Amino acid sequence: MSGITDVPGVLVGHHHRLGDGWATGTTVVLVPDGATGAVDQRGGAPGTRETNLLEPENLVQRVNAVCLSGGSAYGLAAADGVVRWLSERNLGFPVGPQPHQVVPIVPAAVLFDLPRSTWGNRPDADFGYAACETASATFASGTVGAGGGAVVGSLKGGVGSASEVVGDVTVGALAAVNASGEAVDFATGRPFAADHEVDGEFGVRWPGRPGAAPPARTDLNTTIGVVACDAALSKAEARRLAVAAQDGLARAVRPAHTMFDGDTVFALATGAQQLPATAGTFADGQRAAALDALCAAAARVFARAMLHGLLSATAAGGVVAYRDVWPEAF
Repeated sequence: MSGITDVPGVLVGHHHRLGDGWATGTTVVLVPDGATGAVDQRGGAPGTRETNLLEPENLVQRVNAVCLSGGSAYGLAAADGVVRWLSERNLGFPVGPQPHQVVPIVPAAVLFDLPRSTWGNRPDADFGYAACETASATFASGTVGAGGGAVVGSLKGGVGSASEVVGDVTVGALAAVNASGEAVDFATGRPFAADHEVDGEFGVRWPGRPGAAPPARTDLNTTIGVVACDAALSKAEARRLAVAAQDGLARAVRPAHTMFDGDTVFALATGAQQLPATAGTFADGQRAAALDALCAAAARVFARAMLHGLLSATAAGGVVAYRDVWPEAF
């Protein structure tokens, strides 16, 4: 599938448990060679780790991975496993003369999925480590990883991904869709982000008929994700990508960024492709225009990633999926 790993140097791994009182998991976006990192957080209920260091004025410029997890605040422990996996490979911010003297930089965010599992069943450090072990350029979508217990409005949510090319730059996104708002017009079965489809990528026929919306499972949610590109960006420029990706989130669910969502999007820029230089007024304008094109793409791919997460999800934790309500679409 087209997705965030179309950006060279980006890998994705999942680990989850489903059934027997479990419906949760962890997804890791790995950048073994490092990437400039940034974040944009919206909504009233965030659960995050290592986001302050991503502010443009702070010392650390590059991150080694982003950890996305279920489990609410408990799930932040999954990042410890990612740190351990990276440290075993001497990947991180150098703090001494020896190769092993590094501190892996792993920002993280969590979503609220606790009602889908027996109380006490939530991701821990072993989930993050196991997700790293599976990381590759090919990965599954739907009810996997951080999407294991995700819910979007009245339907099962999941992990989705998408990408597009802007000039010489590839922009990709991965979203764990767990929004308080709905993603579908239940009067027609058409998702709100359906008009972002590229070349029939979703592979469905929009139903055009009403669907019986089951009651929403919870008012505590949060969509989390990553937008990545292979452009050479500063931390401030990378943050503009994350800001724009939040626009894509708002196109895919209604309402978005509520007090019951902690919507958080990270940005990664690997640096392989150069944007125009910034010496002089004309060049400044060229660079701003080039960045603006990447931001527009970030909004589109994040909306598409969210829709892929919705459509590929399967029922879990007592929550029905889109494919259960409109099976004829598939």
